[in-house]
Amino acid sequence: MSLLRPEEIEALFTRADGSYGFARWGRPIAPIVFGVQDGTLETVKGALEAVATLAGHQMAETDPELGSNLMVFFFRDWNELLDVPDLGRLIPDLAPLVARLHAAQATQYRAFRFDNDGGIQAAFVFLRMSEEMLDIPAESLALTQAVQTILVWGDQAFAETSPLAILPETGATVLRPEIAGVIAAGYDRMMPVAANDASHALRLFARLQGPTDT
Repeated sequence: MSLLRPEEIEALFTRADGSYGFARWGRPIAPIVFGVQDGTLETVKGALEAVATLAGHQMAETDPELGSNLMVFFFRDWNELLDVPDLGRLIPDLAPLVARLHAAQATQYRAFRFDNDGGIQAAFVFLRMSEEMLDIPAESLALTQAVQTILVWGDQAFAETSPLAILPETGATVLRPEIAGVIAAGYDRMMPVAANDASHALRLFARLQGPTDT
């Protein structure tokens, strides 16, 4: 496995304003998926389970506070979100957000809520299925979203390089080993659920080198 350098790991969690920000789930993930047929539903949940297993994190049928704490919405037009009951209570300023995403012709958006320790409490994934998005295989789309919701990444983490790779031998789509390593390191039991100091990237790097108790 090719290892990422410390500065490459830091870049994965660097925000647009230059600050460092990392967070992982602080509770079991209880997903629900809207707007897809049963086959795609199983594909999405299977991808979430696979990435959670990689991280050593738990899945659950329900969350005691929220019922479902990971909500994934598939739709054709951003304005459809305005008709989803009670979504405005979960996403602040939903109407202005929808207007901005519509104007930008965005195809996806993710929002997170955090607990008192800074860990992920809930996540909301919105996917507008444009013609471009419909051309992406369901397995690739589902795995990409699973990766992007298992941690809070930096704004440009995967802007230039996908977290996925295609195995030349079989043509199967898989998670890039170096990204899988970062996810597993981030969920190490000795690591914090959230961090805002770039020295955290060095601790992730150390875990990619082998067992450590720091």
